Amino acid sequence: MNFITHFWLNIYNRIPRFGRNAIALLLGLGLSLALAIPSQAHWADLAVADIQIDRNNVELNLTIPTGLVDRFDDDKDRKLSELEITKHQTKLQQFLNEKIQLTAAGQKNDVSIVRSTVAKTLSPNLINTPDTHSTLLLQYRWAEPVTQLQMNYDLFVPGVSTARCLAQVFRDGKVDNIVFTPTAKTADLIDAPILQQITSFIGLGIEHIFTGYDHILFLISLLMLGGGLKYLIKVVTAFSISHSITLTLAVLNIVSVPSRWVEIVIALSIAYIAAENLWRKEPNLARWQLAFGFGLIHGLGFSSALQELALPRNNLAVSLVSFSAGIEIGQISIVLLTYLGLTYLRKLPWDLTVRRLISVGVIVMSAIWVWERAFMGA
Repeated sequence: MNFITHFWLNIYNRIPRFGRNAIALLLGLGLSLALAIPSQAHWADLAVADIQIDRNNVELNLTIPTGLVDRFDDDKDRKLSELEITKHQTKLQQFLNEKIQLTAAGQKNDVSIVRSTVAKTLSPNLINTPDTHSTLLLQYRWAEPVTQLQMNYDLFVPGVSTARCLAQVFRDGKVDNIVFTPTAKTADLIDAPILQQITSFIGLGIEHIFTGYDHILFLISLLMLGGGLKYLIKVVTAFSISHSITLTLAVLNIVSVPSRWVEIVIALSIAYIAAENLWRKEPNLARWQLAFGFGLIHGLGFSSALQELALPRNNLAVSLVSFSAGIEIGQISIVLLTYLGLTYLRKLPWDLTVRRLISVGVIVMSAIWVWERAFMGA
């Protein structure tokens, strides 16, 4: 292994500096193009469910990506029409009974489909682009009053780990929020324990940070120059405090900035930090100030996931705190892994080259995101 390492190092050292930089740029560009996937889970994988529970009747106003039921979309216009629903009603009901199961006191019940024009609560993206989703009103009835009700939801875009269903449950003037995901498919709908909502939104926060590739690259770039653990904690703490501030303000509708501009500035912030890593050899004491300033913008980006839910004020605090906790759990994991990786990297002779290569790749990737978000839509 040492022989191979020294062999390639000797070859690398014989390459002129211009050639090394060109190789780093080309490799960084290739890496960026390979990884330049959307930086956030998009509304195309999102379903919305409004669940109204009465004595012995449950109505589920469900808006789903039409692609999930495209076998019933005869004209392929990405929208189920009244005629298509009527024509395929039996098979459509059978399909939905397999994917969505409501159990009251141990008794499952089959669904009846009633055409619905619009769900009670839709995210702005779904309202603005109605041709990608279809809305159905599903009805469930029991002979006796429903006192216990459990739902198993398994209607997700196949192979998409970030697909989710954002559900609001209405009963006796009370509203609960539940997030169904491919790994969390079952929930109680009546007298749901507070822990269920907490874990649901913690999971949503963790998912949001781990699928937010731009936020991950920003964190990695912040830590790229290294520094003592105390210094790194200061930088990350500044970022956490600032994004928590704007996340809260945005969810409370106190601050509102067009999401497209937020996403553009987030990409630019990543490019700046990565570029700074190229010309600085040691951590800058003012980097925690940069982390705080850019964190204000990233907090607005984090808020998009909660704003899609249109959360009612009566349980907003629990959802917001839980979601923020999930973000911090994911962020701490990323920071620890990055710190350990960079600590090991500094023991290797090609440490500087690898860090520069990573920074170049991040800059190119950020430039791609800026282009996409500015000229191709967010």
